[in-house]
Amino acid sequence: MVKIARWNDDGEVRSGFVHGDHAYPLPAGVTTNDLLAAGLEETLRIAERTISGPPAAAGDTSDRGDAPRPLSDVVLLAPLVPATLRDFVAFEEHVEGMRISIDGAAGVVEEWYQAPTFYFTNPHTIRATGEEIPIPAGCSQLDFETEVAAVVGHVPGSSGSNLTAEEAHRHIFGYTVFNDWSARDLQRREMKVSLGPCKGKDFAGTLGPWIVTADEFAGRHDDEGFLGLRMSVEVNGVRIGEDLLSNMGWPFAELVAYASQDSRIAPGDVLGSGTCGSGCLAELWGRNGAQSPPPLQTGDKVSMTVEGIGTITNTVGARREAQTLVRARPRPRLPRSYEAEAAAGR
Repeated sequence: MVKIARWNDDGEVRSGFVHGDHAYPLPAGVTTNDLLAAGLEETLRIAERTISGPPAAAGDTSDRGDAPRPLSDVVLLAPLVPATLRDFVAFEEHVEGMRISIDGAAGVVEEWYQAPTFYFTNPHTIRATGEEIPIPAGCSQLDFETEVAAVVGHVPGSSGSNLTAEEAHRHIFGYTVFNDWSARDLQRREMKVSLGPCKGKDFAGTLGPWIVTADEFAGRHDDEGFLGLRMSVEVNGVRIGEDLLSNMGWPFAELVAYASQDSRIAPGDVLGSGTCGSGCLAELWGRNGAQSPPPLQTGDKVSMTVEGIGTITNTVGARREAQTLVRARPRPRLPRSYEAEAAAGR
């Protein structure tokens, strides 16, 4: 299994491969994003040389890295710096539960079935497994979202635009676990404006613990292209939800293809599956008719596990106490044009 990671090694950020209980670094300055730009086939060749071959000697200019380090001696970072981050809403069960939670209505709107829907979230606030996640200012309903994300890599000869599902599948370099942290009370207010979410989402997202290359799942797709991987989430060691990745409404290849329509996907792009069924608190609040389980509090530990990929764990930090709401000024009652001013004798 090829697992690609980034880590902090005594203050130096390195990228490379995790094999067994060791981290095998790439040469200094070579990053995960460089591997994505090289493409999957070339990355697999580099991984074989890095893990199986001797470390680079002084003055060696090959792609072999330094000597491997025990994984316990390094601190994992998010496995890549995303170029963009699209997050879909691909699980029907989640949509159904969230509609009850937000609107008090049953069922799923017809528009959800017509095409996969996504929003762009913030690639600059991505966190790693093990990091503390502070509660954003004004939030009293912090939540998690249990997801899998596909990472896009280079495919020779492809522009990344207007792809078929078959073509899009080749652009999937690998998969990682994604926690799309959510401030539900902020999100609820924002989305009443029919735009968003914004501050309800962009304060944090966790990717990790590494990227598992797509070739590892070659035999796991069903006839329609879905991956039957088990997903689960725990809070403070108590199982909150679980689902199968194959319960998505569309396979990842269709999500990538849709994202490319009249647009472009590129190496380093990340596409989230959306929350799996029972994969967040707000969905359960809708089904239970109350905030049970309760919103996350400082000190809570959230762990997400996806079969074949791994586990990410974060602890909830303190709330940032600040006032961030700024009210709009009342609409000024002024003439709309110079002609209107002239007609008024001004």
